[in-house]
Amino acid sequence: MSEKIPPESADPAGGPAAATTGAPRRRRAWRPEADTEAASLLRRLAATPWLVGGRDDELIAAVRRNESALRSAVARLGWVLVIERDLVRLRKSAPPRPDVWARQGPSPAACSWFFLLVAAAESMPPRTGLGQLVTAARAAAAEAALPSLGDISERRAVVAALRMLDERGVVECLDGNLDGYVRDDQAQVLFAVHHTRLAYVVANPGTLDPATEPQGWLEQARREPDAARRMRRALVDDTCVHAALLDEAEAQWLSQRVRGDDGAPLAAAFGLSLERRAEGAAFVVPDEAFRHFRELGPMPFPVPGTVAHAALLLLDHAALHGAAGNGPGPGWRGLTQEQVVAALTGFASNNASGKGGWGAEYASDPALLADKVSDLLTGTNLVHLAHADHQADDAAGPMWWFAPATGRWAEEGTAVPKATGSRTGSAGTTSTGKRSAPPGGRATPTRQEPDLFSTLAAEQHEERDLR
Repeated sequence: MSEKIPPESADPAGGPAAATTGAPRRRRAWRPEADTEAASLLRRLAATPWLVGGRDDELIAAVRRNESALRSAVARLGWVLVIERDLVRLRKSAPPRPDVWARQGPSPAACSWFFLLVAAAESMPPRTGLGQLVTAARAAAAEAALPSLGDISERRAVVAALRMLDERGVVECLDGNLDGYVRDDQAQVLFAVHHTRLAYVVANPGTLDPATEPQGWLEQARREPDAARRMRRALVDDTCVHAALLDEAEAQWLSQRVRGDDGAPLAAAFGLSLERRAEGAAFVVPDEAFRHFRELGPMPFPVPGTVAHAALLLLDHAALHGAAGNGPGPGWRGLTQEQVVAALTGFASNNASGKGGWGAEYASDPALLADKVSDLLTGTNLVHLAHADHQADDAAGPMWWFAPATGRWAEEGTAVPKATGSRTGSAGTTSTGKRSAPPGGRATPTRQEPDLFSTLAAEQHEERDLR
């Protein structure tokens, strides 16, 4: 948080007498030291909050070298950086859009078994077998009055949960074939349980006791109470921030502090640049700061693949044919669920499955493709789904509202069938070849392509030129 300083500290030349003048206190701007390695580490930790010894030794050593700068930056977000001999864990606050982020995550069953296995692992020895660990987890499920069926669906959820624990270095697979457990519940797999790491599984534990105040604890875990910290995390961990979707406190921060003493210095600490438009703001990662899509977070876009290509075509279709009224704010374009499915059906007919074409499962099922495109575009914060107030009115599906930021990729002609000349060269690039990503990274704007927030961009440039 920003610091308040007394008047005499703000004006050293004023001496003690300055304290009696009644001058208003000034906010001290936070100015991080510009450091390329520290910025790279911050971006990496934002996308990969667990660094484990034996796998990430070089990164852990780099974190130790830059510990002071890293702690200073993450403190602005309300995050906690845990640094141990063989572990670095960045404990984040609640995500800016928890409902959307939850839809992109593991299944509810996998999440339940994840925490049941964590509870069971506390009482396990440092080396334990799969059967012993799962038996203890089933006992924890019975204690919590959760059903345990032992069928193949449950075993798949257990395997998914164990893989998540292995990725975090909490319960590591040492020997055996974990996938074999799906077919055989007697599969022999050996695990290493790192008991000290179990305490860091919950990223934002809050201040309340979940045993006595479960609802209050869940509210703390779901939403960061401080508006400034919510905005900082949204800019760092999401594609962009839309002014039309902010509450009053968040809008005030965006208006008053994103460019000056708060937002811009935070962007500099992460090695990002601040892009501000009338419709919102974004932290943009330079092209030279990444080499692979996976460095940008769990959901980069655009990338190769049927779903990403369909999303690109749909962005252009919305820019050409979307409704302009009754949206969240100026510049938003709307399509009904029926219009989206119809558009994707047309795209599929011009991108037949087979070599160089779309995946057969999507080309033959536009409704399934619409669901996958929805997950991608809502996950990247480029589309907002507006559901009807009553379930009966929502039977036809939600209204898709495409954000002004989608103008970055929507160019006239990309939605035209390939036979008549499409300007989308491939599923992984736009016509200018730029890439963007949500959580952990964004693409870099250039003068040759549309601004991230294209609507009103011309007016913004004209005003800047006049000044």
